[in-house]
Amino acid sequence: MKTSTSLLFVFFIIVLTFCTAQNGNAQTNSDSFVIMIDPGHGGRDSGTPGTGRYKTTEKDIALDVSLALGKMLKQNLSNIEIVYTRSKDVFPTLNGRAKVANDKDVDLFISIHCNAQPGKKGTAYGSETYVLGTTKNKQNLEVAKRENSVIFLEDDYKSTYKNFNPNSPESLIGLTLAQEDYLDQSIRFASYIEKEFQVTAKRRSRGVKQNIFYVLAYTYMPSVLVELGFLTHKKEEDFLNSKKGKDVMTKSLFKATVKYLESLNLGFSHLDIDNTPRESTQVIAKKEDSVKFKIQIAASSKALDLKPYNFKGLGEISRLKEGSLYKYFYGETSSYDETKVLEEKAKKKGYSSSFIVAFKNGKKIPLTEALKTTAN
Repeated sequence: MKTSTSLLFVFFIIVLTFCTAQNGNAQTNSDSFVIMIDPGHGGRDSGTPGTGRYKTTEKDIALDVSLALGKMLKQNLSNIEIVYTRSKDVFPTLNGRAKVANDKDVDLFISIHCNAQPGKKGTAYGSETYVLGTTKNKQNLEVAKRENSVIFLEDDYKSTYKNFNPNSPESLIGLTLAQEDYLDQSIRFASYIEKEFQVTAKRRSRGVKQNIFYVLAYTYMPSVLVELGFLTHKKEEDFLNSKKGKDVMTKSLFKATVKYLESLNLGFSHLDIDNTPRESTQVIAKKEDSVKFKIQIAASSKALDLKPYNFKGLGEISRLKEGSLYKYFYGETSSYDETKVLEEKAKKKGYSSSFIVAFKNGKKIPLTEALKTTAN
């Protein structure tokens, strides 16, 4: 099985998180970008045993890669907070997961698994990355039914999951609406992951796919479920059990995450895995000494995709998270005079309350300070 009880727990946690946020009680004080990493399975839920040639199973490989990814992200990215659904071989409880989700304002969810080919001779191999979506493919529907059925591993599942039928994926189609705001971002991130598996890890990619997973249905953030490969394929099982294999898959996930953060233009700085500076006009902000002006046009509790259709046709949109709000800016220039032109254009588009904001070295500074700097 690819999806675990631990995955199903996250679904209910995010429901609680969403409801809490609606009541204004969710934590929103962190300025960090919070990434939740979910190592699939755990404890008495081993996941797929693969061919049975190894003592390790899916839960062990998923945990190794998850912890390595979290460590690599923390070491190489600034302003990042990593949260795990489990950090050791345990069968997570609902209360434990609820505490993690309710205490953190999660911005990105990554669930890591290994695949299996049931009832066959292990000919299937390659990576897959899933986002939430409906599917008419009978094989995929059977996968969803099988994976969602792991709720039966939990004690007292009848009362906990009384409103859900794991054998009826069709009943979950309406849940895809909860992810509509973030589906584009999820697909983009999933595409980066599969591309890096091909380029960095030199693995076969089976592509980005959509399916009806509980774990993705109520994650109110960009979310993906990654299948590293098939443990029922002997060569791929050998690869994923090796240190080299786990290392290269971890590096692939790291690079994909960096690309995703770059696409959000959030002003992160980071190092490559070999600890050498990596140039990026979107991520590196430390080398930009000159003052830049932007037009703040909006603020929202939601992380909107930076596409023109979300901003009345305006392009060159950037975003910055401050406390519980995402602030959106139009344009960028080092000339204050040019900024006045941008401000006027924003107001003509309907952003009547827009105003000029200044940045230096990627950080906001008072406008008066910026004008003094540019005057010197």
